[in-house]
Amino acid sequence: MSRIFVTGSADGLGRMAARLMVSDGHRVVLHARNEARAAEAFAGVPGAETAVAGDLASIEECRQIAVQINKLGKFDAVIHNAGVGYREPKRTTVDGLPHVFAINTLAPYVLTALIHKPKRLVYLSSGMHFHGDPSMQDLMWSKRPWNGSSAYADSKLHDVILAFAVARKWLDVLTNALEPGWVATKMGGPNAPDDLEAAPKTQVWLATSDDSEARVTGKYFYHQKQRAAHVAAHNTEIQERLIAECARISGVAFPAR
Repeated sequence: MSRIFVTGSADGLGRMAARLMVSDGHRVVLHARNEARAAEAFAGVPGAETAVAGDLASIEECRQIAVQINKLGKFDAVIHNAGVGYREPKRTTVDGLPHVFAINTLAPYVLTALIHKPKRLVYLSSGMHFHGDPSMQDLMWSKRPWNGSSAYADSKLHDVILAFAVARKWLDVLTNALEPGWVATKMGGPNAPDDLEAAPKTQVWLATSDDSEARVTGKYFYHQKQRAAHVAAHNTEIQERLIAECARISGVAFPAR
């Protein structure tokens, strides 16, 4: 039996994954952006251990999420599931950051840096990460005209880069990224063509399975099969640039080895 924390588990793939893990006998801690949503999350996953609240769009609230999780003790896995999608308008957070960047890129970084190291880390990406810009020259979208699809693609590439960077730095943590497929969730939209039932299974498998195929690190998956990721995600200079930018923007340093 494993103990797993899942961000963004009030609905969608996060809730589906949490339900699968609870049904398999694992201890699952849920997350939602505020207390009301956390209560909904807890009610929606019978058998879950508890639910924590905090808005991933806020650096300070990310810090507080980490405090809450660390108070609960050690975890076997953390699944960075939460995210906003490609149809997002240009919105600015309380910290003056693009909403998509804050939730999809910076929040996983801050939580990774501040939550006590688990045995496994899982980051949700997207097939759209192949269209992301690895240059990181305009993370704040202050020079480019806003494009929600491009901002989403960038952030999903960042998630893979972060996963591969952490895998390289923390050799004692199995760290991987995945794409669940384009499925009919609130984010994906009603006409998404991929298999919704299969979509949460890879994150569950990577977080909990003892299969040798799941006990790897620094890999990218789709439906429990390894597949190639964007070549830039393997570049250590790009990895270090993302880590440095996230540390600078958040004020949260990445822990030393």
